[in-house]
Amino acid sequence: MWYLLIVTLVWAFSFSLIGVYLRGVDPWFSVLLRAGLASLVFLPFISIANIKRDVIIRLLGIGAIQLGLMYGFYYHSFLYLTVPEVLLFTIMTPIYITLLKDLLDRQFNPTPLAAALVAVAGALLIRYDTLTSDYLFGMFLVQGANLCFASGQVFYKRLIAANSNLTQHNVFGLFFLGAFAFSVLSFVLFGNAERLPATTTEWSVLIYLGVVASGLGYFAWNKGATIVSVGQLAVMNNLLIPAGIIVNVAIWNREADLLRLTLGGVIILAAMFMAKKSQ
Repeated sequence: MWYLLIVTLVWAFSFSLIGVYLRGVDPWFSVLLRAGLASLVFLPFISIANIKRDVIIRLLGIGAIQLGLMYGFYYHSFLYLTVPEVLLFTIMTPIYITLLKDLLDRQFNPTPLAAALVAVAGALLIRYDTLTSDYLFGMFLVQGANLCFASGQVFYKRLIAANSNLTQHNVFGLFFLGAFAFSVLSFVLFGNAERLPATTTEWSVLIYLGVVASGLGYFAWNKGATIVSVGQLAVMNNLLIPAGIIVNVAIWNREADLLRLTLGGVIILAAMFMAKKSQ
């Protein structure tokens, strides 16, 4: 659980950093640089001796989906949505996690889904606000990102469970290489080379996001996902919302309804308790 809590604190800054400082940067270049820097962090640790080919291919594919394709949807959503709206539309991720897990297991477990629904209710209470008129397309982009992020977590958790002999830091570089390969192709096909970072601030934010938020963050998050139950993992995905709002209020002096923030946070913690009891 500590892995997920620490990464939640790190990622709480990412929403605002992207929404405030990177709106003018080509989204596909942002994905490319983040995936490339994260790959460099783990490249020295890669060891695939005695690793089955299908495991290697699956790790590459999970990275391409959970990081590469997800960021493609995610970064483009900031072109249509405000930071609070992006936060609002991420609340569906816990439900996707529980439903996908049940679908793959071919059985229905109501408790994790109930915990996820409670977490969504808490997040919705915190973040529901007036929406802009152009929000619909942005909402679908965020749902695409949510589905990619949820499926990556579930597939990685199942992969490690089925291959307990894997040393995760020795193979996680493959996850980032899959994302990097996807992002290179996407930038070549869809990127705009005229919208590269132009200021020291933009470059600094992207380097931080690539090395810390992506490189260290995704490894710690996915490792944490292999330790907790599916219900706890689902709920933790929505703990990012109050954390992100606290960062907005504390650093960027954005207004927030502290009563709704507190009540929503309590509901999410209750959902965490439900998920833990379901183990």
